Amino acid sequence: MPMKQRSRDGKLIEGADGQDRLLAALYGSAFGRLLLKPLTMPGLSRAAGWFLSTKVSKVFIKPFIRSNHIDMSQFEPVEYESYNDFFSRRIRPEARPVDMDPRHLISPADSKLTVLPVTETGRFTLKHTAYTVGSLLKDPTLAAEYVGGWALIFRLTVDDYHRYCYAFDAEKGENVAIPGKLHTVNPIANDFFPIYKENAREYTILHTREFGKVIAMEVGALLVGKIVNHHGPSSVQRGQEKGYFQFGGSTVVMLLKQDTAVIDDDILENSRNGIETVVKFGEKIGIAK
Repeated sequence: MPMKQRSRDGKLIEGADGQDRLLAALYGSAFGRLLLKPLTMPGLSRAAGWFLSTKVSKVFIKPFIRSNHIDMSQFEPVEYESYNDFFSRRIRPEARPVDMDPRHLISPADSKLTVLPVTETGRFTLKHTAYTVGSLLKDPTLAAEYVGGWALIFRLTVDDYHRYCYAFDAEKGENVAIPGKLHTVNPIANDFFPIYKENAREYTILHTREFGKVIAMEVGALLVGKIVNHHGPSSVQRGQEKGYFQFGGSTVVMLLKQDTAVIDDDILENSRNGIETVVKFGEKIGIAK
């Protein structure tokens, strides 16, 4: 079943949409999972990405805007060359003001946020599925540093703004790519596959003054064949664009060490109750400890 969502003003958002119902039918049956198998292969996502970067794909833009009720007045007025060009569109800066208080933890993206504690064994549990930070990073030594900390899971759906920013002023390390499959990141799939262990992903280490050594990770998803990160090792600033996803839902994961941050109460309460919190790019979600 899809997770419930709650806005920051406390409004509960319920009800599965057409995409949820289709994914539930596919992932919920052996035959459906058999049909999905080729779709999760990176090669097909690359082929889909190629098509969605052609001029022909522009025909899908207007129907998508209508069906997802997207307010295009928030975005820069440009002529899109392809569907992927539209999908990675830029928002007007005034539509997403960034909280610039260095002690405030901000959301790197428009998304549905779940915050989970990392246990003494390095585990966190999402929708009844246990993950380890070690399996996520493929680096047990690095993973051990985040025992007792927080795993912040920012799930982007197709109607979200698909560019993401740095949440801190930081010294950024190398981008580390981990190849894998491309399941949907909809929570429905998590009932059947450990998606964050299997999906293609990329992470970097951010050395920050207020929050210590933070890991920022992007996770690919069904028909998202490309994660585009702009920078290698460099000095980066809070609110600066880090990168973007091409077509599909996708996820940003942030790992914080123990005793570095206090997450906002409403987000923790929602997460304890299995409810995602709807957050926006640049919005405060916690504070340095």
